[in-house]
Amino acid sequence: MPWVNDENASAFVDLYELTMAASEFAQSMNEPATFELSVRQLPPGRGFLVACGLEDAVAFLDRFAFSPDTIDYLRSLGTFDAAFLGALGRLRFTGDVWAVPEGEAVFAGEPLLRVTAPLIEAQLAETFLLNAIAFQTMVATKAARIALACGDRTFVDFSGRRDHGAGAALGAARASFVGGASATSNVLAGQLYGLDLSGTMAHSYVLSFTDETDAFRAYARDFPEGAVLLIDTYDTVEGARRAAAVANELRPEGMAIRAVRLDSGDLGALAHEVRAVLDEAGCPEIRIFASSDLDEYRIAGLVAEGAPIDAFGVGTRLGTSADAPSLGGVYKLVAGPRGPVMKRSAGKASLPGVKQVYREERDGRSIADTIALAGEPAPTGRPLLEQVMAAGRRLAPPEPLGTMQERRAAAVARLPESARDLEAPAGVYPVRLSGGLTNLVERLGG
Repeated sequence: MPWVNDENASAFVDLYELTMAASEFAQSMNEPATFELSVRQLPPGRGFLVACGLEDAVAFLDRFAFSPDTIDYLRSLGTFDAAFLGALGRLRFTGDVWAVPEGEAVFAGEPLLRVTAPLIEAQLAETFLLNAIAFQTMVATKAARIALACGDRTFVDFSGRRDHGAGAALGAARASFVGGASATSNVLAGQLYGLDLSGTMAHSYVLSFTDETDAFRAYARDFPEGAVLLIDTYDTVEGARRAAAVANELRPEGMAIRAVRLDSGDLGALAHEVRAVLDEAGCPEIRIFASSDLDEYRIAGLVAEGAPIDAFGVGTRLGTSADAPSLGGVYKLVAGPRGPVMKRSAGKASLPGVKQVYREERDGRSIADTIALAGEPAPTGRPLLEQVMAAGRRLAPPEPLGTMQERRAAAVARLPESARDLEAPAGVYPVRLSGGLTNLVERLGG
């Protein structure tokens, strides 16, 4: 199966970006221009988003180049002339990039990323930047909501096998960690991103043995420092009894059962029964781990009913953000050689001009954001966009994912409770336009 890699990533572009670039090249239109990436609207129930995916965007721009193989393919289309293809072969990204740091809370209409570069360079980055940032922001937001539902309990990314492709699974594991996951089941994601790994066993393992107890005993002996046993292959409560028996049998040998996993049925009721079985058997140290089509809503319900579940595995509904499986990300020209520009299409109008976002905070709480023109006197608040690339080169090495996760935890904690609600109404957090931006919109919109 073909993969997107450093050699071909520049071809991860929609055709019209290349045809426009060819026309602009022919017309000698390659002056500096500024594009901004934002999300038009928050999905229903979302009171905030968590910015994510910036590192992939910066790495793409830092290594941007059309390979000889890509140039040969474009030549075979018969669409582009030799002069333009020669220019593409020499093209590198030379612009400046400003962005909201990964893990920061953001809202609709706010620029998450700003690119200022020669028009053709900035334009050709559109597809990849939207893909990287919108997808990971979507998953990081879902993960942050799951973290809110979990409270002081933990959850693990189990989504890889249900995600929309291998690349999406890696991005989902990364974004899930930024959003609050403690670990991932995906070994490649662990290797690439330095994430902790978490895994139990499958029903196929238990079914491969004649007796469930034999399966538990064998697995615990092979992983003596903390096996996690899947106990619902046959009868969950009986499985808990057998797990406790094996734990008591092997304890004198220094072996431990760390947890049991529930993966079907009424998780809340079963968790109470299993907890009672484990405690009565003298195994209070064995934790209960639950999975099975979980999301923030189901987890919130289990927590509210006091289910004695210590941690959760979240798969399909995390990696695909099942209730809101896409974000309306857009990448729009906001300023060119003629100055600020504004799209006025019905329902799809853009905000003109090079912008910055300021967050007003009081007593440790975020209370409102203001989108302002970058050149006007700064409104009250902390600026969110930071410069990450200058003249085509990144300004700092990749940020540790742990730093991003800490930033997300702090940013979400500072939001009003109404914005953190799992059923937040639209526009619950105030995002205002500055006086200068409002005047510019009125001037260009008229």
